[in-house]
Amino acid sequence: MTANKKTIISLKDVTKRYGYGDTESYALDKFNLNVKRGEFIMIMGPSGCGKTTLLNVIGLLDKPTSGSYFLNDQPVARLSSNRKAHLRAKKIGFVFQNF
Repeated sequence: MTANKKTIISLKDVTKRYGYGDTESYALDKFNLNVKRGEFIMIMGPSGCGKTTLLNVIGLLDKPTSGSYFLNDQPVARLSSNRKAHLRAKKIGFVFQNF
């Protein structure tokens, strides 16, 4: 595998649940994603389908209920808040659409 094709973001069976019991709902349900170096991705979908939740997980602003997230082949689940902030500043960027 060349350096240009290295996977930099890998989500494996990522689930994010909100609520409990009868009020429980899933923003993400066993979601998988791989982004390789140099790729651009676009996230589209109707309101309420989990786009913002997904961005918050990728941006290290929220933790999934279950599943795994690897950034540059490193698991992010146990990173400190300071380390997450450093990674957001140096490694993760978003381009938002204009309204």
